[in-house]
Amino acid sequence: MNSQLIDSLWFKLGANQLPYEMPIHPQLVHLTLGLFIIAIIFDIAGTFFALEKPILKFLSIPTVRSQFFDVGWYNLLAGAAVTFFTVAAGFFEMMLANPPTDIKSAWGLGAGATMLLHGMGGVLLLAAIVGMTVWRGLQRYRWRKDSPRQVQWSYLLAGIAILGILYVHGTLGAQMGDEFGIHNTAAGLIRQGENPNLLLR
Repeated sequence: MNSQLIDSLWFKLGANQLPYEMPIHPQLVHLTLGLFIIAIIFDIAGTFFALEKPILKFLSIPTVRSQFFDVGWYNLLAGAAVTFFTVAAGFFEMMLANPPTDIKSAWGLGAGATMLLHGMGGVLLLAAIVGMTVWRGLQRYRWRKDSPRQVQWSYLLAGIAILGILYVHGTLGAQMGDEFGIHNTAAGLIRQGENPNLLLR
């Protein structure tokens, strides 16, 4: 990041180049991922409820089909809300990043290209998750409100495709922390020739 911009900030940056001890973005990412994955899995479980019903009955687990769809809907709604904060924290932390210029990732990309792809992908995934939430809401409250199967097959396929994109996108984010040491305090200090055991006590 530009040193003049850093000097103009009203907060002080720590050893990890952030104004707080732990990066917020990776933690919110896992919340977004968990909520979205649970939403799709429960909608799939609700769709195949007829096949699962004998197993649930055998295990003495009382449930009805609509409960699976309720879990899917509310998790997706929460995931869409959290993703706004996830993307905002990601861009804030990306602006404060000081990526190395001499390292390539396992995919052959430099830190700058990885950050650019991860940032653009985050915005596109935010749009996709919000779009899925609107689509899911229309199915729940308008199109299929009287249907026992609350979701369309195309919705489930789109959700599975987004899960695959989230995997690729998450790998880019992991490379930023692991391979480039962005906001990874120990890795950054070692790269600067410092001893993290002495500086992070």
